[in-house]
Amino acid sequence: MSKKNTVYLAQSLDGFIADQQGNIDWLSKIDNPNHSDLGFGAFMADIDAIVMGRNTFDQVMKYGQWPYDKPVFVLSKSLKQLPQQSKGKAYLVCASEREVIAQLHQLGHDRLYIDGGKLVQNFLSQGLIDEAIVITVPVVLGKGLKWLPEQPLNCKISLLATSVLLGELVQSHYQIESR
Repeated sequence: MSKKNTVYLAQSLDGFIADQQGNIDWLSKIDNPNHSDLGFGAFMADIDAIVMGRNTFDQVMKYGQWPYDKPVFVLSKSLKQLPQQSKGKAYLVCASEREVIAQLHQLGHDRLYIDGGKLVQNFLSQGLIDEAIVITVPVVLGKGLKWLPEQPLNCKISLLATSVLLGELVQSHYQIESR
């Protein structure tokens, strides 16, 4: 199995993944009468582990019920320990992006899901993302948290596929090759 770092996210039409307060409640306004997971289950079936930023981890902890059946590695330089309810499910890592990838590969986790705005920006800036699956929601937030870095990326981005979901969302699958 090849090694791959993938981003899977939803963004507003103007490119934000969260509003100014860091909330993603605008996603719950999508009309989804059959409760489709929009391909997320199939995506997760192909993933070995999740690398998550601290802010995203904090959001996940608000759900009440742990949503993942894969190990989650939380990158944080400020956290000293994770909450007790995440024990055995999430692991705190204080390492650089490149170091955590190397450590996870040594553990046999080759297909990684990179999750969290700032973390995704850092991975992209360092050429550490291989593909991105982006669902664009027809909502304009105006301000908020972007997932793309402010500076230009030195990479080749190729569109692999695009589809319309629920008659209003656009899912685009990109391959990203560092130069």
